[in-house]
Amino acid sequence: MRLLSVFVSSRLSREDPLYAKLLRYGEVLAEEGFGLACGGYQGGMEALARGVKARGGFVVGVTAPALFPERKGPSPFVDLELPAATLPERIGRLLDLGAGYLALPGGVGTLAELVLAWNLLYLRRGLGRPLAVDPHWLAFLKAHGEIAPEDLALLQAVGDEEDLRSFLRSL
Repeated sequence: MRLLSVFVSSRLSREDPLYAKLLRYGEVLAEEGFGLACGGYQGGMEALARGVKARGGFVVGVTAPALFPERKGPSPFVDLELPAATLPERIGRLLDLGAGYLALPGGVGTLAELVLAWNLLYLRRGLGRPLAVDPHWLAFLKAHGEIAPEDLALLQAVGDEEDLRSFLRSL
């Protein structure tokens, strides 16, 4: 089974409207024949995993127990936990596992994952795995830094379910 590696916040509450959207994104992943690779914890990761599992899909959680001792293990929707000892190892595993990458709303950790995936795509120019981002990341990246238009063009925007389906079908 092909996996999509998704980078997203762990801080998202179940009451946040974005949780329901990510739950649906997880369902779409499974409907399109993809499993999920993510950090394996709560928040947005849990919403995606829950959606994948609701449609019979497979979820890999790349956790980092030494980095996050306050987290009590992966979400109950994770089928396979792959603990990583360090942050670079964790991100590297997520990059290795995915047939493509999707960066959704998140904080500093999500931004680090997005930038590393984007840099691999940039360096390999067409040989890297495709990267899609939530439109808020595009706005953020355009507003901060001197990024060439052709480098921004490496990123595909995914703002809704149809964008996500289109991205998955291109992989």
